Amino acid sequence: MSERADLKPKTIKIPGPDHPITIERNAHRIVVTVAGRVVADTRAALTLREASYPPVQYIPRKDVDTALLERTDHATYCPYKGDCAYYSIPLGGERSVDAVWTYEAPYAAVAAIRDHVAFYPDRVDAIEERPGG
Repeated sequence: MSERADLKPKTIKIPGPDHPITIERNAHRIVVTVAGRVVADTRAALTLREASYPPVQYIPRKDVDTALLERTDHATYCPYKGDCAYYSIPLGGERSVDAVWTYEAPYAAVAAIRDHVAFYPDRVDAIEERPGG
């Protein structure tokens, strides 16, 4: 892989008091639905809380119906988490384009979210948190 002079290295930031990130196991069952289909159903979600953003449920890939997902070319970068890849949920139509994201090789500070995916709440029908697991 060759380096181009015009490419700057990516900034890596460590979570801290000015930008806290916590990850903890969610004791509840999380069910994600799109167009009447269950896309994800888990009792092993991780809740990631980052700075002032709303909490995000990261769901283990093994609990996601990946046959309903389609990888897209969209990609972003977070200096706290790393490179981010995206999936669409075709049965959700245009609304569900790039509805799912994942950090396939997250930075050490958030390594727990490796092999997990997250869903944009406005691009799926529901992300239900059901008590009792």
